[in-house]
Amino acid sequence: MADFDRRALLKAGFTATAVGTLGLAGVRTAAAAAVPTPTIHGTAEWKARAASGAIVVENHKPTYIVVHHTVDPGNVTDYSLAHALQISRDIQNFHMDTRGWIDTGQQFTNSRGGFVTEGRHRSLEILRGGTQHVQGANVGNHNSECIGIENEGLYSTVDVPTALWNSLVGLVAYIAHQYGITPEFIKGHRDFNSTECCGQVLYDRLPELRTAVGRVLGVSVARSDVAEWPLLKPGDTGRRVLLAQQFLRDSGADVPTDGVFGKSTKDAVAALAARASLPRDTCTASTAADETGFLGADVWPLIVPADRSTAAWRSDLSRN
Repeated sequence: MADFDRRALLKAGFTATAVGTLGLAGVRTAAAAAVPTPTIHGTAEWKARAASGAIVVENHKPTYIVVHHTVDPGNVTDYSLAHALQISRDIQNFHMDTRGWIDTGQQFTNSRGGFVTEGRHRSLEILRGGTQHVQGANVGNHNSECIGIENEGLYSTVDVPTALWNSLVGLVAYIAHQYGITPEFIKGHRDFNSTECCGQVLYDRLPELRTAVGRVLGVSVARSDVAEWPLLKPGDTGRRVLLAQQFLRDSGADVPTDGVFGKSTKDAVAALAARASLPRDTCTASTAADETGFLGADVWPLIVPADRSTAAWRSDLSRN
């Protein structure tokens, strides 16, 4: 479980300051009567195993709400509560037995049938308090600043079911209200780590999610078009790949400058990530595909030239 590295956060272009929780008393006051409390099935209900270590409770509010997809068990058509409870057990078993974590990595899980379960122990209890949060293990190097939601399914090429979407809006709105988080700080996992998660289709709907949550909270949503670091994967082509190759070459890597994300580029990115001790396997999604060599939010800051600001580089790289 990676802990929060403030220097890495700042280098990646995030500001873990009061900005994420700005004016937040106003958000809570204005929307207090309008934000319904979702039904969340606790760890006891799905018969969770006891955590193998101490649950860390951060003595501050999270800055970001982070959206994931589980990938496994895929886009099944069992939308029952019983299935939702089972996938919670399956995820916990995987995280504890394979990842070696003390408990489920994410704080909450959202099923394709729209049922929400508590993930890591005490997450629901602490959320209800609204002043602290349980540290998870779902966003490498940012876990003390993030609260994560795993959405059952794989959303790289297909959309989420309506029930899942509706429950996601309700859950995120409730979390945002409890902690006074403005919608601009609803992120996808790939905004922090080099991963496909939360799937391209669901990731592309995050602006819509921010707007929907803002509507529930009764607040306007600003900065919805702020550029994030793009994700590049093997097989990608084009201007951004060419720029990445040039930056890698400037860093000493032996890669072509042909604009094609081939094996040598993947190997160079993987070697760079390993030297920088960047985290891998930071959520359930990485079980389905090898994401070694993906170039995303935690790799770009290591290679872009220092002659421009983070915001300028992200804006430039947002163009194809």
